[in-house]
Amino acid sequence: MKVVGVIPARYGSTRLPGKPLKDICGKPMIWWVYHQVIKASRVDNVVVATDDERISSVLEEMRIPYVMTRNDHPTAANRIAEVAESLAGDFFLQLNGDEPLIDEKIVDMVVPDTIGNIECGTNIITKMHSPAEVNDQSNIKVVFDENYNALYMSRFPIPAPVKSISFDYYKHVGIIGYSRKMLDFYKNSVPGRLEKIEGIDTLRFLDYGKKLHFVETEHSNSLSVDTEMDLEKVRKIISGRCECLEGE
Repeated sequence: MKVVGVIPARYGSTRLPGKPLKDICGKPMIWWVYHQVIKASRVDNVVVATDDERISSVLEEMRIPYVMTRNDHPTAANRIAEVAESLAGDFFLQLNGDEPLIDEKIVDMVVPDTIGNIECGTNIITKMHSPAEVNDQSNIKVVFDENYNALYMSRFPIPAPVKSISFDYYKHVGIIGYSRKMLDFYKNSVPGRLEKIEGIDTLRFLDYGKKLHFVETEHSNSLSVDTEMDLEKVRKIISGRCECLEGE
């Protein structure tokens, strides 16, 4: 099974325009993401998917492989489906281009041992530890059966603590895997009822009765860079790591 990691990178961002090219310790953010992902032992090929020449020109300078895509894709999965049309692969990973601290071990976890010829997907999840996390609508809460197959996802806290409070809340982490057949389905489908209501792309799996398997990790120390404050946090963390390496 050949596994391809795809890092969507858009220039436009409401809160942080030009995000993939923001400087972190002398390198653009997308450089850090790419060089973290290529450490994953179960990923055979890694490319950046972009629709912006400002990003592609930097990628060329830094010798990072990329694929130019259309600029009208409604979801990252649609963009990855276009990339899959031009690359050989059996399983494709969606890896956020704004997570320069992404852990390559977690990337490996989302890759299944086998997939067969079916429409299926995988998604990393992690336990939440504070009420603030649970109530934050940017954190997508998930519920699943005893085999970690997805039952539902929501921006609101689920399940509701009516008869018991003896349970843990989980959220999805932005590392998603798709079989090629699933990407073909995504490319040819439209958002379903639940996806339209919640505004969660991954709900398309459940809207159409497809299989989505969750993979739990206890540690998810990555940080999505959405604001200047997030960017400064990441700069400090990476700067500290570089200083440690220089001191060895």
